[in-house]
Amino acid sequence: MSPMGRRVRFLTWFRVIPMIIVALFGVISWGYAFAPAPLVRLVYPLRYEEYILSSATNHGVDPYLVAAVIETESGWDPSARSQRGAVGLMQLLPDTADDMVHKGIVDGAVVDSSNLTDPATNIELGCSYLSYLISYFNGSTDHAIAAYNAGMGNVNDWSETGEELEDSIAFPETQAYLSRVTTALARYRELYPDAFA
Repeated sequence: MSPMGRRVRFLTWFRVIPMIIVALFGVISWGYAFAPAPLVRLVYPLRYEEYILSSATNHGVDPYLVAAVIETESGWDPSARSQRGAVGLMQLLPDTADDMVHKGIVDGAVVDSSNLTDPATNIELGCSYLSYLISYFNGSTDHAIAAYNAGMGNVNDWSETGEELEDSIAFPETQAYLSRVTTALARYRELYPDAFA
């Protein structure tokens, strides 16, 4: 085979490989969108329903939002720890947990804010923090979700631009986080409609 023939053959495969990859992602996306509920529940498990319902009710937070945050933050691993020092199911920083007690949002006599690997404790403190953020941002769940990831100061700065929040977020990680939590929230409502009835 001539060098020109080899080059043409290589270029043909060079074009086919990206098309195969795109088709593979398309099949995965289609399967993800239309898979039966039992299969999707493997991707979006639900645990600790009693703790979630109790704490979410106490703090006026949507329990499905709590489940979505847990899924996104820790994948339901109560012993998860981040490089930044966040701990547990809802990946709380110890300072944030202590702050919820110091502000009187959570009763420190009942909840030990240093025990963040305990699911009940972590969910109670995480719900209190979500409630605090939602209240701070005048009921805006999207702002609260973004602040849960990037901090209140950053979200305040982004809100001052006058753009929609999604367009003003400066951190790609926070943009992805907001999208992941929002997607998980919709999935949990769809997959477990009676979980928190």
